[in-house]
Amino acid sequence: MFPGPRAKLSDSPVSDTRWSRQVTTPRSPDGEGGPADTGARWPLPEETFWSEATDPHGVPPGERTAPQPAVRADRPVITTPAAQPQAQPQPQPQPKQGEQPPKRKRDPFLDNVKFVLIALVPLGHSLVPTLSADSSRSLYIFIYTFHMPLFVLISGYLSRNFWNSNAKTNKLVDTFLVPYVIVEVGYAALRFALGEKWSLTIIDPAWLNWYLLALLFWRLSTPVWKRMKYPVPVAIAIYLFAGFSQISGDFSMDRFFGLMPFFVIGLVIQPEHFELLNRRWIKIVSAVTVLGAAAVAIYIAPNAPLGPFYYKNSFQDLDLSWYMGLGLRIGLLVCAMAMCFAVLALVPRKETWYTDLGTRTLYCYLLHGIPVLIAKDQGWLELPWLHGPLGVLAISFSSFALAIVLCLPETRTVFKWVLEPRLTWLYRRPSRS
Repeated sequence: MFPGPRAKLSDSPVSDTRWSRQVTTPRSPDGEGGPADTGARWPLPEETFWSEATDPHGVPPGERTAPQPAVRADRPVITTPAAQPQAQPQPQPQPKQGEQPPKRKRDPFLDNVKFVLIALVPLGHSLVPTLSADSSRSLYIFIYTFHMPLFVLISGYLSRNFWNSNAKTNKLVDTFLVPYVIVEVGYAALRFALGEKWSLTIIDPAWLNWYLLALLFWRLSTPVWKRMKYPVPVAIAIYLFAGFSQISGDFSMDRFFGLMPFFVIGLVIQPEHFELLNRRWIKIVSAVTVLGAAAVAIYIAPNAPLGPFYYKNSFQDLDLSWYMGLGLRIGLLVCAMAMCFAVLALVPRKETWYTDLGTRTLYCYLLHGIPVLIAKDQGWLELPWLHGPLGVLAISFSSFALAIVLCLPETRTVFKWVLEPRLTWLYRRPSRS
């Protein structure tokens, strides 16, 4: 008996193998990251795996056909496509015993976005003493329209598969609750050292510490949003109707509801949505959007109240009627989303000199308040010459330099034991099946 010739994998016109590439996503401000965080797939040249194709004649992969009838050796063997067995795909090479698997490279795009955003945080806080000047007020409004909404959106994107990993679940305590308590006590001690009365209320987050609690509760609510059919409309409805209530700032509940739509939008975003922004005409529209937003901020700065840009005040707090309040929240949500996508489209996607800095944004966020508070207390940010365009430039450059220093690996080495404690002793080991 002479079986029919084995078909090569490339003989079939549709059983071609294709490379599929996987990329990890960068860390969020709370230090998340890695492939377990999002399951996102991005193009990376060094990470590939085989994708099996189906047989064009309906034969499942790996299934052998019946043997051919016996024929005489002096006659040629005639085979049909249906008689040809499906070729077995080549197995993926496994690392040898004792060898470490190759490390997956981080995608630089979101790291670039995070550093751009974190550089705006100390800048916004440093501008507060000079907000009586129109130039400072204009830049302040421009920044606060989008920088925290986009941070929350990125955090939502990185939280899509948060509950799929025990290690990530443990970080609800390691990188949220423990640092929160430490930072609360630290800032209370700093204010007391600067001459203020001792004040410590754990349930009412101090200043910038609100983000840790809000992000904790957003992530705790993630399974609920993932079960919904229409999570974004529901989140927007909650965001709008939250304006009717004067929600307390305890446990960051005011900002939890005020920024909720951005977190939920981040949960439903897919990697291909980011790729849609990587088009020339979209980049041109995005540049026009950013310039237009800057012009609007300059125009409204002299008379615009700052309360709406904190995404937490009720209609009563803003002295607005219910229909004016709803209109304001809808308009602010639209403007913020337009600015978020514009910034995402304009940020470089390739590795830059600040890509590595974007992996340590947690340290800049939690530590920048120390020099800013000292500068405010000493009056360094209230000098007369700072109340003008020249002062805005000086504060911007100083804040940018501060962000670089606080995102350096040396800063992480010094403060890692405080802001990223390893509490492995606190958790049970996962049982082996």
